[in-house]
Amino acid sequence: MRAYQLDRYAEPATLREIATPEPGPGEVRLRIAACGLNFADLLMLKGEYQERPPLPMTPGMEVAGTVEALGPGVAGPAPGTRVAAFAGSGGLAEAGCFAAARCVPLPDGMSFAEAAAFQVAYSTSHVALAHRAQLRSGETLLVLGAAGGVGLTAVEIGRLMGARVIAVARGADKLAAAAAAGAHHLIDSDTADLRAELKALGGVDVVYDPVGGDGFLTALRATRPEGRLITIGFASGTVPQIPANLLLVKNLTVIGLYWGGYLVFRPEVIADSLATLFGWYAEGKLKPHISHMLPLAQTDAALDLLRARRSTGKVVVTMG
Repeated sequence: MRAYQLDRYAEPATLREIATPEPGPGEVRLRIAACGLNFADLLMLKGEYQERPPLPMTPGMEVAGTVEALGPGVAGPAPGTRVAAFAGSGGLAEAGCFAAARCVPLPDGMSFAEAAAFQVAYSTSHVALAHRAQLRSGETLLVLGAAGGVGLTAVEIGRLMGARVIAVARGADKLAAAAAAGAHHLIDSDTADLRAELKALGGVDVVYDPVGGDGFLTALRATRPEGRLITIGFASGTVPQIPANLLLVKNLTVIGLYWGGYLVFRPEVIADSLATLFGWYAEGKLKPHISHMLPLAQTDAALDLLRARRSTGKVVVTMG
């Protein structure tokens, strides 16, 4: 089978032929149809992610495909079942072995591409907003990086939860994607005075920030008393240093969210989140946004779309 593999961190990965793996205890082998890309894949390729799989390593954190073999002692999902799985790594290949417990059967009508674009982005935003920040209907939610993989889902879920959503993104095309996802107010991060715009809109109650850098500090000053700021990641490359005096004076709370951590210490949070989200999808309340689909042979180009921030929503690599 073909796999996109890395031999040394920070060096180019290559597409090569490798042996098809056999599932071990607790695993299933999937015939992978699609793999959704995440910013974390770029960090993993440089050895800068929180987790460093042993080399040689195949990146690709979330996959969708068909179960084709069960490991020892595994009762299901049965071969032939269409599933999505959070793999952690190993998704940019034509087949892979993953924990059976992480395989979620797909709702009728959900394509493999949609499924590969669904779990990480939607559940990150859902766990952040519903479980961590406890966003309430009628509150104002500010989403930074609102056209990215997780940002766009935060707009969509925030709107669904009854919040007034302010979306910040770069350029007209990305703002249009945020508007289509349900944002009530749009701010161009390239041209606007963010602090003045937020002040004119009356401030915010919850900040969702996958970007970091100066935007976080500006949002901090625009957050109302008892507001909550969720740090999702630092796509800008800059981790903001938080002035604690502002937290004290305004009774603010800064909340960290590492979605993958819950798979280890409270997996039921992820299971409950995915059950809710797949239910919303089946009811027609969520619509994954995929701006680009490229074949496995063009994985380098697909990763470059993320690296250069030329995509909106998700980039998906297909194996067909």
